[in-house]
Amino acid sequence: MSPTVTSAARPATMDDVAGIARVLSRSAHEDPFFRWLFPDDELRIAKTRRFFALTAGFGYVPAGGTRVAETRDDPESAPVVRGAALWAPPEANPEGQLVSLRTWPHWGPLIGRARLTAFVRVFAEWKLAAPQEPHLYLATLGVDPVVSGTGVAGGLLSDGLDRADSEGIPVFTQTLDDKTVGFYERFGFRVSREVESQDAGTHYYLIRDPS
Repeated sequence: MSPTVTSAARPATMDDVAGIARVLSRSAHEDPFFRWLFPDDELRIAKTRRFFALTAGFGYVPAGGTRVAETRDDPESAPVVRGAALWAPPEANPEGQLVSLRTWPHWGPLIGRARLTAFVRVFAEWKLAAPQEPHLYLATLGVDPVVSGTGVAGGLLSDGLDRADSEGIPVFTQTLDDKTVGFYERFGFRVSREVESQDAGTHYYLIRDPS
């Protein structure tokens, strides 16, 4: 039996952090960014899960912008987080100085000293590419592969786009995966810049104007 979505995207709580990290690590296993960041295939899932636990738990969930989607495998089972979107509204900075200070001791052991400087450089490139005007930032969108193609990803994305449209602000995101560019374009995004990074490959920066 295929899992069915139990509800529309809902705000995430701290109780969802483990589920968010699990889903996003499964979704991102073959993502070019995480293949570069964690090149060991056997360790990538565990390290990516830790990456998203830190990102969501310290920054995005407390900031209030994260949304999750749940499914049930059958009517008697408990709902399970199967998709997550980490959003940063204009008035919040889930990756700000305070969050950075709290998470910084974790990044060295997780990423490794040899790659840490390049990671910081890539992160800075993303920040410099962001629009200067108020906007909604989509840091990460991912779904468990078991629900791929069922509309969970589109529902999570539409949830944020509806908010942006109601507030009359653009949406900004980025990806290193050229395969996902077409997905975003179907929702009104356009590639604003393509930048070749000396570290991680080609960055695609995407903007969607409010409708």
